[in-house]
Amino acid sequence: MEEMKKNVDETWKESVAKEKDALKENKESLPPEATFSFFISTLALQVSIYLGRIPNPATNKKEKNLPQAKFIIDTLDMLKEKTKNNLTNDESKLLENLLYELKMQYVAINKGN
Repeated sequence: MEEMKKNVDETWKESVAKEKDALKENKESLPPEATFSFFISTLALQVSIYLGRIPNPATNKKEKNLPQAKFIIDTLDMLKEKTKNNLTNDESKLLENLLYELKMQYVAINKGN
């Protein structure tokens, strides 16, 4: 019985090692790690698309949608309030800086219309 258990353990270890090697090889094809910073950065990128500052990846054209940009900025503001005192210093600073930059861009673009 002990010999069978040892064999199973060794097989499992080999399987895990193979999976780790495969992950290392395919690291480029893996999605990024889901973090709060990545999430809010993704939202900020969407705002930049809706403000017409960068091309929409689906159409490869710069398009403005100010109501949608404002909605996402408001969503980031809501996240700031709901996560108050629950973020790391880096996350908090990132959110604060993103909001400031996006709001300034929104106001500048909205004045031009």
